[in-house]
Amino acid sequence: MTKPVCLVLGAGAGIGGTVGARFAAGGYHAVLCRRSNEDGLKTLVGGIREAGGEATGFLLNAVEDDAIEDRIAHVEKEIGPIEVVIFNLGAQIGDRTLQDTTLKQFERGWRMATFALFRTAKALFPLMAERGSGTLIATASTAAMRGNPAQHAHTAAMAGRRMLCQSLNAEYGPQGIHVAHVVVDGMVDAPDTVGLILGEDRFRQLREERGQQDGLILPAHVAETYWHLAHQHRSTWTFELDVRSFSDAPWWNG
Repeated sequence: MTKPVCLVLGAGAGIGGTVGARFAAGGYHAVLCRRSNEDGLKTLVGGIREAGGEATGFLLNAVEDDAIEDRIAHVEKEIGPIEVVIFNLGAQIGDRTLQDTTLKQFERGWRMATFALFRTAKALFPLMAERGSGTLIATASTAAMRGNPAQHAHTAAMAGRRMLCQSLNAEYGPQGIHVAHVVVDGMVDAPDTVGLILGEDRFRQLREERGQQDGLILPAHVAETYWHLAHQHRSTWTFELDVRSFSDAPWWNG
């Protein structure tokens, strides 16, 4: 019997890969896609299989023409119907002033965070609508809710993603597709995202100072939230929620 598929776009060692592992543990075939680091991808897939789950991994550059569309078509044909898609692609390039943000960087952020989501929905939602069910969970950040200095490209891209999620929900919610937008409002214990931005020394210090006291957002617990969202009864679907460590000020008070 073919298992339902959870497709993760942006499957790093933080939220994306951990969510994929949670869905695999719950009976899904996890299809993990990431732009680079094939060794890291193999490690994630191998960990799921060692735990008794099913997983497949692919390298995927989401800004390439037809890459998303071709991967969705392949998964639907060769692996199984995609019941859940986790859109976890980021667009963070660190702090850049307006003058230090190139046109290419600004456009690339939009292509990864917003246009790639549009392409994903355009390719997948008609299939989900025909089946009468499906879930898309988009990982967002504080930048979706509030503009900050030196975050022009990231903020524009993430705010656009949020509005796109609203419009997708408005059109496809009545057709049985659950769209959820999750604002991750704080630092995540993720070595290949936050860790790369901060650098090895600063990230290690952050873990020592905050990680031992639950002061970082822990991907395993984010995964439980995503699992809950994907299995809500449709009479009580959540569109948007935010998560943060207990010790962090929320975005509206930050």
